[in-house]
Amino acid sequence: MESLPTATFGDTGLSVTRLGFGTALSGPAKPHWTDRAADRLLNHVLDAGIDFIDTAYDYVDAERRIGEFLGSRYGEFTLATKCGCTDTLPTMNASSHVWTRDNLFRGLEGSLARLRRDSVDVMQLHNPTTAECEAGGLVDALQEMRRNGHVRFIGVSTTLPDLPTYLRWGVFDVMQIPYSALEREHEEWITRAGEAGVGIVIRGGVAQGEPGSGRGSVDRWATFERAGLDELRDAGESRSAFVLRYTLTHRHAHTIIAGTTRPEHLQENVAAVLRGPLPEDTYAEAARRLDRAGERPAPAV
Repeated sequence: MESLPTATFGDTGLSVTRLGFGTALSGPAKPHWTDRAADRLLNHVLDAGIDFIDTAYDYVDAERRIGEFLGSRYGEFTLATKCGCTDTLPTMNASSHVWTRDNLFRGLEGSLARLRRDSVDVMQLHNPTTAECEAGGLVDALQEMRRNGHVRFIGVSTTLPDLPTYLRWGVFDVMQIPYSALEREHEEWITRAGEAGVGIVIRGGVAQGEPGSGRGSVDRWATFERAGLDELRDAGESRSAFVLRYTLTHRHAHTIIAGTTRPEHLQENVAAVLRGPLPEDTYAEAARRLDRAGERPAPAV
């Protein structure tokens, strides 16, 4: 079986597959997403060669299932989770968070118990603002977790306008940032963070999939048609696969955590990444068309 391409994960010393797996879809109950189905899919993720899995305390059963179904395979992948969450179930991709040291350590304890581990590879703050981070002393808490041996690397899941400040602090080994052809706001900031030695985790790298087959927004995917990207697709290539390959072409997109509960979607993502980044001229033309369609990156000043 052909191996997935890998990237050096910033200055962490880790090597990660360019395609990772995100478990946010383990949230709201789905009739087909039983423990049995989760067991099969999670093991298929590793069997396909993916070696980076991202989860969070508030992804409901995701951590429990990883611990139960992949506990014997922990040596095969890098595991990242998130803290700051509460026990409130996610609604519309959002859940409540409490930005205090006590809640971060409560989440760490809960995550380790569910994951059946003594430590995790990466612990990320789950989207706080810089003001919340400073007020809660959150960086100090993460560094204490690292000193205690409970986490190897510390990170933050973030967006503009907070990303530049977090980058300037120079304390995070890892940043998780949304990015795709249909969400280019952070394109140049990903470059800036990557050049600073930060390990970059990309979420939203498939824009949640084309409406009808995935969960992507109709409004967001309208940009695909407006930019005329269909003309740049290879014969037989789906729109979702093209978007994933666009994301893959960014050399600082170290690992792209495309999540799904369906094996056929996982296999499509694997096949797209195995085809590799877009040709240089195709990528440049796609960027020009997206610029004209109004999907421009924010300058990294």
